[in-house]
Amino acid sequence: MLSVLKKLGLSDKEIAVYVALLTLGSASVRQIAEAARINRGTTYDILKFLMTEELVNYVNKQTKNFFTAEDPVRLKQLIQKKQTHLREAAHELDEFLPQLETLHNRGGEKPIVCYFEDKKGIRTLLAEVLRVMDAQKDKTYFVYSSSALRKHYRAAYPTYTKERIAKKIFVRAIAFGSGGATSGLDERRWISKQEGSPAYTLIYAGHIAHIALDTGGRMVGVTIENEAMYQSHRTIFESLWKTL
Repeated sequence: MLSVLKKLGLSDKEIAVYVALLTLGSASVRQIAEAARINRGTTYDILKFLMTEELVNYVNKQTKNFFTAEDPVRLKQLIQKKQTHLREAAHELDEFLPQLETLHNRGGEKPIVCYFEDKKGIRTLLAEVLRVMDAQKDKTYFVYSSSALRKHYRAAYPTYTKERIAKKIFVRAIAFGSGGATSGLDERRWISKQEGSPAYTLIYAGHIAHIALDTGGRMVGVTIENEAMYQSHRTIFESLWKTL
């Protein structure tokens, strides 16, 4: 029974008050509150709401209000009323949907930022890179790679390169520090053979991701989803790539 009442949109406290009133018959706010185990103020507010839904009525006896539950068949009428409201809402939505989509598109201009930490978080970040790139027609992304961080992110996701290659995702890397040989479906150029700072940047399909070590040596990462920022970073990367 309780699950059915929840499907009608009633909260746990509203159900408790309604069931208590069904059990009591005619009762005062105090009696209903005690039976429902809810404070009197909240009980009174719920009773007023149930009255607007035509599930509860009241009579005044000697300056005191006594509430009674309407015939439970009114629950079917409540369903019918909600169905009517939903049909009206669906009709009105057709009219306002273009405006809502405009607002949504404008909201897409705002950067979406996500934060990650520790090996588990960085693995989640890298898995998201693969997921996003796998859905792209152009499966090329760009990386600023630092030898000071390379071993850390590889430890977080040992099979990353293998999975990238399996998904036919191509990467171009501008490297800082020695090492970092190509593995397949990748191209690498060096800006410096000297040890770089412990940071790693990925530029991929409308996103930018930064991975670094904090002062305690723990990996942290941030992703930013914004097309304008992505295009700016990609342009800078490609311009630098041509000079190396």
